[in-house]
Amino acid sequence: MLSRKKKFQIVGAFAALLLAAVAVGCSGFFVDPTLTSIAVGPQASIQTGGTVQMQAVGTYNDGTQKTLSSGVFWSSSETSIATISTAGLVTGVNTGQTTISAAASAVNGSTTVTVTLAGLTSIQITPQNTSISPGGEVTYTATGTANGKQVNLNGAGELNWTIDNNDGNLITIDDTGVLDADESITTQQVVHVVAQDPTTGIKSNTATVTVSP
Repeated sequence: MLSRKKKFQIVGAFAALLLAAVAVGCSGFFVDPTLTSIAVGPQASIQTGGTVQMQAVGTYNDGTQKTLSSGVFWSSSETSIATISTAGLVTGVNTGQTTISAAASAVNGSTTVTVTLAGLTSIQITPQNTSISPGGEVTYTATGTANGKQVNLNGAGELNWTIDNNDGNLITIDDTGVLDADESITTQQVVHVVAQDPTTGIKSNTATVTVSP
């Protein structure tokens, strides 16, 4: 006949085996959440030679979010404008705009970084005086002086272009400095064009455009 102590030992052993079986059986019900999207930031503007640290925040299928500190592949769409390290540090190289992307577990996210010119002291736009007909256009060249050197500033979004005396807003200019005069203009218009660096506030000389039907 089994002693009371022996019975407790047997019951304890069975209980341990049962708990182990339950643990193994239930482990299949708990799976790691799946990464569904990545938010990359900040959307930034830096100067040439400047840096900004990127972060990637992952959202999972259970609604949780966390900053991805490992397993992230960083890339820059325009390495001639800005580079990015394996740790997500962006460095400005030349003026312009690039897309910074983070990839992890086949999921991607991105943001944009604009690089402006460090040490900018002046902006010159040409041509100075132009005459065109309705439907015509003028392509401006913007040259900046920075640290004693001449630099082309015609990249999209590098400068803010404005026009004054624009009767009926029939004359437009895009972010690369291309001016268009609408074909419907029936009276002479004389407008003035200025380019401004959004970071420093430095303005260019004023160019004049005469639109004559």
